[in-house]
Amino acid sequence: MAFFRPSVSREAEVRYHADQEVGKSFPELLGKARAAEAELRRVQAAAAPVEELRAAGLAFDRALTEALRAAEANQRVTFGIKSYEDRLRRRKGRATPAGARWTAEVNRLRTLREQNRLTGIARVPRPVTATAR
Repeated sequence: MAFFRPSVSREAEVRYHADQEVGKSFPELLGKARAAEAELRRVQAAAAPVEELRAAGLAFDRALTEALRAAEANQRVTFGIKSYEDRLRRRKGRATPAGARWTAEVNRLRTLREQNRLTGIARVPRPVTATAR
């Protein structure tokens, strides 16, 4: 008696292995994000000029974005290779303890990044130019 085992597409396998590689760097990227946040808080506490505040805020945003991409890759890997093509597999993967942990981590990083984008990146005032009338 033969059993039919549906296989996943080659594209799903390639994406799965790529996500595994990206996800390996998550702890390192999270450490960089923490260091960038510490630098931003130090600059804010020192009442630095606006340009320096903006540079620190943008560096923190870049570090958070990289960490978020790695966390999302780990989340997809945790859901399993079949979840790349099947919505129900993704939903079932999210219901597992490991899937729920990665989903919570992704949501936490997204919230932190959006909060930084709203309040952490200083706005540099545009220079006012005299207009000829």
